[in-house]
Formats: sequence, structure tokens, C-alpha cells
Amino acid sequence: MEHDRKQHNNTELGEVASSDKIAEIAPPNQRLDRNFSLLSICSVGIVTGSTWPALGGSIAVAIYNGGPPGVIYEFITVSIFYWIVAACLAELASAIPSSGGVYHWASITAGKKYGRVCGFFAGFWNFFAWIFGAASMSAIVGNCAVQMYAVYHPDFVPEPWHVLVSYLIITWCACFLVMFANKALPAVNNIGLFFLLVGVLITILVCAIMPSKTGSGYATNDFVWKSWSADLGYSSNGFIFLMGMLNGAFSVGTPDCVSHIAEEIPRPEVNVPKAIAAQMATGFVTVMCYIITIFYAISNLDEVLAGTASFPVAVIYQQATGSAAGTVGLLFLILVPSIGTLIGDYITAGRVLWTLARDDATPFSGWLGQVHPYWRNPFNATLVCGFTCTILGCIYVGSTTAFNAFVGSFVVLSTLSYVTAIGPHLLSRRSNIIPGPFWMKGALGYVMNAIACTYMIVFIVIFCFPYALPVAAGNMNYSCLIAGGLSIFIAAWWLWKGRRGYEGPKAIGITETEYVLEKGELGIEKV
Repeated sequence: MEHDRKQHNNTELGEVASSDKIAEIAPPNQRLDRNFSLLSICSVGIVTGSTWPALGGSIAVAIYNGGPPGVIYEFITVSIFYWIVAACLAELASAIPSSGGVYHWASITAGKKYGRVCGFFAGFWNFFAWIFGAASMSAIVGNCAVQMYAVYHPDFVPEPWHVLVSYLIITWCACFLVMFANKALPAVNNIGLFFLLVGVLITILVCAIMPSKTGSGYATNDFVWKSWSADLGYSSNGFIFLMGMLNGAFSVGTPDCVSHIAEEIPRPEVNVPKAIAAQMATGFVTVMCYIITIFYAISNLDEVLAGTASFPVAVIYQQATGSAAGTVGLLFLILVPSIGTLIGDYITAGRVLWTLARDDATPFSGWLGQVHPYWRNPFNATLVCGFTCTILGCIYVGSTTAFNAFVGSFVVLSTLSYVTAIGPHLLSRRSNIIPGPFWMKGALGYVMNAIACTYMIVFIVIFCFPYALPVAAGNMNYSCLIAGGLSIFIAAWWLWKGRRGYEGPKAIGITETEYVLEKGELGIEKV
């Protein structure tokens, strides 16, 4: 009886890529194992997005841009735009499922002439974005841990080095888990999903019920929905509103994370778009329920913004519960999902760097591009990500300005990488790839791509404006400096590496049938 022979479709840069194949670049012994299922990849997306803990961890920064109404309406607005961006990325992920994500997509959508340079920049922008995302989450977890100790020790005064120690401990715990427990990662993310969903439910119930029991009472409807306040020095409240969307973008702006494990799941052309949809929907619903509840639980906004707590949401929890035990318990419910988020950040960052390295785009690419023969993961690339975040932690040392720079840099750099993939797709009239199972047909695709690109181009500029006027060293927006400096570095590296062997990714497909044959699951001998 004859059966299908293995057919590898080598797709040159800029040509169409088959939608029912996984983009494979490395030889078989350098392929990652398929440890993830649809449930676990949805868990990775939802936990890595970790929308409500991320917004809760930066709530004081968010409130400065318009008060509670500003946070709510800014989040709704930015979510609408990111749904559009996510849809655009999902159709690319469906057509070109690859661990390279935007790096691979930009290399193909831009065509033969510009594919190499677009993919090169998109890949490095995306990698640095995830590094800053990991550093931001380490800062949130470090501050949360210090604040949990401070709640039970009223005389304790948090120092920057306290946060740094916590930052380093959690950074390396998460990094080592990704490095040494690759097979356990699906289970770890499923556990993280449980804590994320149960945690937000418990937090909502406690903050909704306890103010009536403790006598602190609830905030007014005007306070939550109408009372705009933003003393940032800008004359236009409309512009402040647009700037405030940065906080929502930090929380919801990770729609590409699941694409980077496309080579580790079955049927990625179908399952990755599903996971992106699950991530965006879950993130929006949980955040809206969470922020509305905690805003009604605020009895003294000035106390929340006073800056005496290293983790301001703890003050809201204290006002809601009226007890140290209740506050610590609710902080624990932020801490655990945030650790899961950090693990997801290292999964993503390590795989992005590994994908670049296996295409010889990085320094020491032979070493960085290896899959560890025993641990079966991008071990070396993940290790480098850990050291990079350690260096950023030493720069951070508990500084609010540095934290804002990390958040802004994550949003700006990730947005740059997205527009570098979607923009050429639109400009080439969506003709450089074969559609996958998820595809926005006809005019819908053009409209969605155009809206996504317009939003990203405009807001890259807006998100680089100073946080307040007059500008001083303490309130300067350094994300423009960081993104610009890294872009110059990438350009210099391109001038060197682009002429010395870098060819970009080559889409070498492996079908589901081939995968089954490789595993011997049909009992058929491979031909």
C-alpha cells in the first residue's frame, strides 16, 4: 500500500508560504518537541498576557492619566484597536506558522527586495520588546513581594535595593524554570491559568463585598465613570487621553506571544489564531470587571497616589478589606499569575532570539541557535535573556521613571515589529502569502490592515511624548531614546551582518501527516 511521501516545500523569501505547513528552518535534530495542546497554548497566551495583574501592577501610573474614568475608557479604546491588530497578526500566523512570528512574517510579506531587511528589524524589535516586557513584569512582581512584607511591618520603609533583590530572585527562578523544565511548561501554564481566573474572581468578590462590611463604603458613580482628573501640564485632555492608552497597551498588547510556540503544537495554522482570540477576549473581560470593582472600592484616592507604597494597588486592597491579612491575600493573587506571566515572557523572548540565531542573524549564532540535546529547548538563548534582564534590573533599582521607560519601550518596540509585518502585507496588496484557514477576505482584510497600521504609526509617536510638563529628568519619557538607540544598533548590525551571510528565514514546511509519520504514530514505516 502506498502512502504519502514527505514533501518539503522550500519557499524563498518573498514567495508564498503554504498555509498547512509549519515554518521549519533547522534540521530535524534542531526542531523543538511538540509539548503543547490547544488548551496549553491558550493558557500561554492568557497567562503571558496576564492583563488584569499587569494593569493592577501599574494602576497608579494609569490613574494619573484621567483618574478612574480615564483608565476605563482608555482601556476600552486601546482594546478595540488591539483586537484589530490581533486579527491581522492571526491571519499571518495562520498562513505562516513559525516560532519566528513577526520576524518570519515581515520577511515574507515585504517580498524578495525588502524582505530581508524588514524581517531583520522586525525580529530584533520584537526580541527587545519581550526583554523589556520581562523586565517590567519582574519589577511588578518584585514590588508586589516587597509590599506584601511591608503590609505586616508598618515601620518597614522599602528601599530600592529591596525591590532589586526581589527582582533578581524572581527573574532567575522564572528563567531557570523555562530552561530546566521544558516538558512541564504546558502544565505550569495551565496552573497559571487557573490562578489567573480564580484570582480575578476572588479579588472581584472581596472588593465588591468587603467595603460594605468594613464601613469604608463605596466610591460614587461620578468618581468611577465621570470624574476626570489629570494634572500633567498638557492643555488638551484629549491628548492626555491618547497618551493614557499606553497603560492599556502594556496590558493588552501581546497578541503575538503564542505565535512563538507555533512549532511546538499540532495544527498551528488553526490553533494559534484560536489562542490569540482566547487571549484577547479573556483579557478584556477580566480587566473590565477587575478595574471597575477596585475603583468602587477606593475610599481615598490621594492615599493611593501618595507614593508611600511600593505597590499602590495594595493601598486599594487595604481600603477595601480593612485588614493586613486580606491585603496580603489579594496581593498573593496578583503575585502568582504575574510569575506565570514572567515565565511566558521568557518562553517567548528565548524563542524569538533562538529563531533569529538559527538564521545567523545574531552574534554567536551557532551557540545561540542550538536546541539543547537533553532539555530540548533554546537553552542558551533563554540564558542570555536572563542575563539581559539582570542588567536591566540593575538599571531599574526601584525607579518609577525606569519602570515607565521599560513599559513604554515594550509597547513602542512591539508595535514597531507588528507594523513592519502588517504594513508590507497591505502595501503588497496582500499577495505575498497563500491564505491560511483564518483569512479576512475581500475588502475586510484591507480595511483591517489599514486601521491597524494607521493606529500603530500614530501611537508610536504619541507614546514617545513626555509623561508630564514641564519636562525634567524624573518625568522624561525615555522609551523614545531606548527605541531609537536600539534601532540605530540594529541598523549598524544590519550593515555588518546583512552583507555577511544573512539570508533570512526559509519556509521549509512539515505537514501534520509528516509529523505523525516521524513519530511513528500510524505504525507506518517512513519512506
